[in-house]
Amino acid sequence: MDTTWLDTFLQHYNWLGSLVALVGVVVLTKLSRYLVFRLKPLQEMRKINREQDKIKWKQDKYPPIVKANQKVGLWTNIVFFALMLPFFVTLDPLPAWKILLDIFIVLMFYDFFYYLTHRFWFHGQGKMRQVHALHHQARTPTYLDAHYVHPLETFVGLALYFGSIAVLAPLLGPYHVVTVILTFVIFTQINIINHTHVDLDYFPFKTLTWITRKHHVHHENMHMGNYATITLFYDKIFGTLD
Repeated sequence: MDTTWLDTFLQHYNWLGSLVALVGVVVLTKLSRYLVFRLKPLQEMRKINREQDKIKWKQDKYPPIVKANQKVGLWTNIVFFALMLPFFVTLDPLPAWKILLDIFIVLMFYDFFYYLTHRFWFHGQGKMRQVHALHHQARTPTYLDAHYVHPLETFVGLALYFGSIAVLAPLLGPYHVVTVILTFVIFTQINIINHTHVDLDYFPFKTLTWITRKHHVHHENMHMGNYATITLFYDKIFGTLD
């Protein structure tokens, strides 16, 4: 029996690195939330979001969409961490500058293509505009509305991030596990944070308030700008910063 293909597969399939990345994502997400909400101003903002979310959750439209998103997100992540990431991740030491550079490139690469997708596909004239319109039912979004998204749109958003990892891997080389953990946490948490209600117009929360307000402007109707999600850099250079 020829086992050459199997040996090659196992040689490049770093299951341990992928597992460490998954555990790291879970731990860092929970730890960061714990530390962030030890700050009293953010505790107060969370309380406001939760109060509004309780009212929204009683509406019939929210539970089925949110639960469908959870299923799509779960299975998409399982495929990524089990079948894709093991070929692109390493536990071998890499210089700190390389890790930081990879993080920057991955996030900006993803954000560029998300900008294009969001602007010309989700806000275009095709069927994906109707799909995205579900999310835009939230005119004044709170935490829950980050999850009130059509499952197809959820898949597209995750696929863009995972695709960015896969496409850049041949150019950047295998990613250190820290790169994967940080880019994934930043990607997911910013997509949640920019939907929350934050009204803290003073240091050190002023930037956070500005970010959420910009995305809330985007939610006012289907004709506003601010299409990027990680930063508003592409909106700035392409003239869609609203």
